[in-house]
Amino acid sequence: MNSLHSGDRIAIITSGGDAPGMNAAIRGVVRVAQNRGLQVLGVRWGYQGLLKGDMDLMSVRDVDGISRRGGTMLGTSRCPEFLTEAGRKKGVAILHEQKIKGIIVIGGNGSLAGAHALAAYNDHTGVPFRVVGIPASIDNDIGCTSMCIGTDTALNTIVEACDRIADTACAHARTFLIEVMGRDCGYLAMTAAIASESDGVLMREENLSPEQVLDRLVGIVQQAYDPNGRQQVVVIKSEGVKTPIDYLKTQLDKRLAETDMPIRVETRVTVLGHVCRGGIPTAADRLMSQRLGHAAVRAVEQGRSDCMTSWHVLSRPGDPKVSVFELDPYITFWPLEHVLEETARIANGSSEVTKWRLRIMREIEPILAQ
Repeated sequence: MNSLHSGDRIAIITSGGDAPGMNAAIRGVVRVAQNRGLQVLGVRWGYQGLLKGDMDLMSVRDVDGISRRGGTMLGTSRCPEFLTEAGRKKGVAILHEQKIKGIIVIGGNGSLAGAHALAAYNDHTGVPFRVVGIPASIDNDIGCTSMCIGTDTALNTIVEACDRIADTACAHARTFLIEVMGRDCGYLAMTAAIASESDGVLMREENLSPEQVLDRLVGIVQQAYDPNGRQQVVVIKSEGVKTPIDYLKTQLDKRLAETDMPIRVETRVTVLGHVCRGGIPTAADRLMSQRLGHAAVRAVEQGRSDCMTSWHVLSRPGDPKVSVFELDPYITFWPLEHVLEETARIANGSSEVTKWRLRIMREIEPILAQ
């Protein structure tokens, strides 16, 4: 595919759930593109904004200072209409009107699926669109990348909250159940439990029944409590574990009342919810986001398409041949089709990454609660 030239136009879209670091990626794309002589149109409100033609040219002054802000300055949304062929053709017609040749999409699974679909269409000159995705998901549930934009910030937010809750748990000798985000992936719960010195973790990937979850909780509390010393417990639950947290508290109270524990155990529940999603991006997220943005612009400029910029991921047997970004060996370009397939495997538990995480958790669970 032909390379882009000075004066050519590219569009940038943020879509799906917001993630801290999206603004840093936008900044990286705009500044690198302008340095390379390309014009950048920022599309507001994701694919929904694209279908309305809601976009404007962006300058480096537009992105001053945005790296330190969470969310996305362009706005985001979910757009069912873009899932249809009619919706995509409507978007393509608008891209033709604006003479856009390249598209950079920052987002999660649905956003990258939209990018993959756009790569099948031609631009106004009859050449296929140059489409590159950048993974952004606080849940870290995108395949073919070791880390997504927003994950590090969300993890730090959770750990800080757990540290604060642990102070109260210690002061009152209580057990806390803390629910964090992670609908299809328990990465945040798993890593936060380790980093915050929590006593246990409940992940959806384990596929436990409500009774098994309760058995696990009772075991954690009994193992962690020491009547002559330590008398607080913190357990982190991923939202993907379908057993409601309030139900778990009620049933845990009943089960503990029936045991022969030497002290009365009080339990409390905290649901962090969207607190996990917002906040000032960490330095790690800002740096990674701008490096991924840099790579995405260079990829579009060189004529790459239907691929995603990935962070520090090792290839495994059976993976497609991938290209390493010549200016940053931590970044590789993966075909979007393969990314989406691996993302589906992470969600259904068949991914080798998911199996490895479960294997590691089984090894460290006895260590956490001792």
